[in-house]
Amino acid sequence: MSYLESIRVFVRVIELGSISAAGRDQRLTPAVASNRIKELEARLGVRLLNRTTRKVAPTEIGRLFYDHACRILAAVDAAEAAVAAHAGRPRGALRALAPLGTGRQLIAPLIPAFTADYPDIEVRLRLTDRKVDFLAEGIDVGFVLGELPDSTMKMRAIASCQRVLVAAPAYLEGRPVPQEPDDLVAQNHNCLLLRFPGSTEYYWLLRENGQWRKLQVHGTLDADDAQVLLDWALAGQGIVNRPWFEVAEHVAAGRLVPLLPDHPPKPVTLACLTPHRRLQDPKIRLFADFMVRECRRRINAVHEAHPCPVSAALP
Repeated sequence: MSYLESIRVFVRVIELGSISAAGRDQRLTPAVASNRIKELEARLGVRLLNRTTRKVAPTEIGRLFYDHACRILAAVDAAEAAVAAHAGRPRGALRALAPLGTGRQLIAPLIPAFTADYPDIEVRLRLTDRKVDFLAEGIDVGFVLGELPDSTMKMRAIASCQRVLVAAPAYLEGRPVPQEPDDLVAQNHNCLLLRFPGSTEYYWLLRENGQWRKLQVHGTLDADDAQVLLDWALAGQGIVNRPWFEVAEHVAAGRLVPLLPDHPPKPVTLACLTPHRRLQDPKIRLFADFMVRECRRRINAVHEAHPCPVSAALP
């Protein structure tokens, strides 16, 4: 088993480009991960990696070994999946990825119920609003909220999520309430921006005259974490653009107020993605099926309890 674990560490080093990153991925310290690589090189009698102070890269023989190692690990994983399916008791670690706000509010609360039914499955959830290469990061099940990427992964739409513009009563006090999309700019409203390093522009797509209009908006605050933007909006710092299921309870409680109901933002799709080659693993199928079903149920429950104020404005 130690040899197989060393191979797994080596493969993740190549895919992530760092021994430290591979160690974190395998829940090992950098020192232990480094030792695993050294043990593997000693066993094979060759150097697999070229190391510098800034990066590691495979040697020619290391690249050859990586190609074979991937096939070995795929075969082992397939064998374990087949045994688990036959035994009716899926087990092992599963890596899931979700956007920050949606992950905290919708995905993470569902996981304890899943692991209660399948206690031998370890769910390792990672939350980020940044774009991630699912295959390179070893993600088994991912969730995306927004424009669905072109992908070779199997994609299952969970729900079309209407977005709304909302702000706290404290923000609107003493300010003109926007009546048209242009008012967001003309009235100098502080729009809270979800922005990443390297972003050159920011805009919202709003419904106007039966079409989606690209409106350049501005604000003094931006972050790469959608939950931070929502927290700022609740604190009266500006207007935020979020899916209705994330803000419905805040609106019902009076903490947030919907704006421009006749000019709603373009809806986004919440979807579940899984790599085709891993769908044979029963734990991945079970988790994906569970999350798709339960996410739909929860989103529908929110809309039934708190009907979206802009739904009637959509075609």
